[in-house]
Amino acid sequence: MNLIFQFIDFVVHLDVHLTQVARDFGMWTYLFLFLVIFCETGLVFTPFLPGDSMIFVIGNLAKSGELNFPAIIAVLMVAAVLGDTCNYHIGKFFGLKLFSKDNARFLKKEYLIKTQNFYEKYGGKTIIIARFIPIIRTFAPFVAGMGSMNYSKFLSYNVIGGISWVALFSFAGFFFGKIPFVENNFSVVILAIIFISLLPGVITFLRERKSSPAK
Repeated sequence: MNLIFQFIDFVVHLDVHLTQVARDFGMWTYLFLFLVIFCETGLVFTPFLPGDSMIFVIGNLAKSGELNFPAIIAVLMVAAVLGDTCNYHIGKFFGLKLFSKDNARFLKKEYLIKTQNFYEKYGGKTIIIARFIPIIRTFAPFVAGMGSMNYSKFLSYNVIGGISWVALFSFAGFFFGKIPFVENNFSVVILAIIFISLLPGVITFLRERKSSPAK
């Protein structure tokens, strides 16, 4: 339980913690941030890692001079594309085995089902759209791999989505992070980003519950 509270504190105060990481570890910070984004997009076991909010904070840190903006943008874009690529191949070769009963404690099957429904609705564009929706973002490339989506087609959506996702939130952090209101209410802004990111999934869930027949 204590670990959960520590994680929540880390996410809510991302700006404070990442600033400290950047000052303590210097160039190793780039590797740390690469791994967070890679794991958040590339491993179905870690959809809970920060994505949108962290990239926003990173853009803000670059504005403050804690990180080199062009360098960290390139690092995060590569991490995002490689993460989805890794997830695609995991889904292709291990998808059915990973969702066996033995792994039910760690992998929520409802996440997979929701992503499959999302995929059926939006087709290949899901890879791009899902970049902006937590959890769906992690499972979309996995489902694409399970469904044997053509890799060339997947890769094109993957590159477009990864670059767009990182660019949008990092530039937002870079240009808006130092606005007095944002700077003075940074934790609130981070929570707002998380809430807005989760909102499409919540709306979809409520619609599905409303449309499903009562038992």
